[in-house]
Amino acid sequence: MGHRKKHAPKRGSLAYLPRARAERWRARIRCWPKIEGKPGLLAFSGYKAGMTHLITIDNRKGSFTFGKEIVLPVTVIDSPPLVICAIRAYEQRYTGLRTLTEAWAQNLPKDLSRALTLPKASKTEEALKKIENSLGKVQEIRILAASQPRLANVPRKTPEIIEIKVGGGTVKEQLEYAKSILGNQVKSSDVFQEGQWVDIASISKGKGIQGPVKRWGVRILSHKSRKTIRGVGSIGPWTPAYVTYTVPRAGQTGFHQRTTYSQQIVKIGEDGTEVSPKGGFIRYGLINGGYMMLTGSVPGPSKRLVTLRRPIRAQLTPSSPPKIEYLSPQPV
Repeated sequence: MGHRKKHAPKRGSLAYLPRARAERWRARIRCWPKIEGKPGLLAFSGYKAGMTHLITIDNRKGSFTFGKEIVLPVTVIDSPPLVICAIRAYEQRYTGLRTLTEAWAQNLPKDLSRALTLPKASKTEEALKKIENSLGKVQEIRILAASQPRLANVPRKTPEIIEIKVGGGTVKEQLEYAKSILGNQVKSSDVFQEGQWVDIASISKGKGIQGPVKRWGVRILSHKSRKTIRGVGSIGPWTPAYVTYTVPRAGQTGFHQRTTYSQQIVKIGEDGTEVSPKGGFIRYGLINGGYMMLTGSVPGPSKRLVTLRRPIRAQLTPSSPPKIEYLSPQPV
């Protein structure tokens, strides 16, 4: 038999270049799905607590294990309510969307002053009337929501300001919905429901500057190699006289924004002690308030703020979530 070449391509996709550090530790949603029906928020945020597993009956028709018990890995998200601080209206320009105007709520949380300078007197009614008068120009309605890290088990006081688009219905209906929640708190159960599919955007775990073996998974050279072993033997030809971007090189590894698509919400609850293991999650602790349980893993370490968005790919209709037969009390 002849020698068979080992098929071991390098890890990572070149589509994610440049692998630079994210600007901030929360993800930024760059694209929003189009939905039909009543107006509502398209995203929600929470803090990653940890992972565990449960035993359930497989309800996926066509699966080899349909009707049998399977072990399902799940991620628990600590999701305290968001405070709706402002309404922002966008108009369409030839260069893209541009902020037309915004209306801030009257009673803003005190911790919000840690993130920005609060207006001394919010003229909410005048700002809302300005949006209504220029409703013909408005292309999108979005809201500015503030997280409440004091209600979660994270060592942070400064809230994160998150921009969430209002989808569904007409622009006028979206504005009326935004006015109804302005200054109020919105729970995760007001945005999502059990069995719904969501996309998860988060900043991955940072690993600092690493070499090409860890960063790209290239093969370690022979111990008789010259100059280096944990590197690339040749970084390119004489022509072109520069190192191309496709050559694996050392650099920043981790702390990149990543999005996972179409993960199902297994459970939404208001009492976090139902899913918190004895002693709390490792490197997080106990969940005191609302929570969400998702199938699979979520990018980033514990205590990282993650954003859940309505699915942008095939609009999967909410189905019955997996029935929990047994939930492991041991954290992962």
